[in-house]
Amino acid sequence: VQLVESGGGLVQPGESLTLSCAASGVDFSIEGMGWYRQAPGKEREFVAAITSGGKTIYIESVKGRFNVSRDGQTTGQLQMNGLKPEDTALYFCHTRVWGTSYFGQGTQVTVSS
Repeated sequence: VQLVESGGGLVQPGESLTLSCAASGVDFSIEGMGWYRQAPGKEREFVAAITSGGKTIYIESVKGRFNVSRDGQTTGQLQMNGLKPEDTALYFCHTRVWGTSYFGQGTQVTVSS
């Protein structure tokens, strides 16, 4: 399983970004996928996920601002609107196959004026 994130960058507060995750060796329509993030000096935390059945889950701090989706079997996205400085982090794509978690290398999102 390989996961490759893209789409990060430097934006101002209130702006939007869309992160993408390209997968190989896994079918997101079967296994589901999600996003985690890790800010400097903090633990990696769950952000959002979409199950194989299409149910979406979010942490409270991003509800109403972020939207997780998948496009076919091997691509996932995280649409992030109304970005805040506290959203600054390294964002990781995630999936789980047969109980084993897989993460990509991450893409940096920096929100700063």
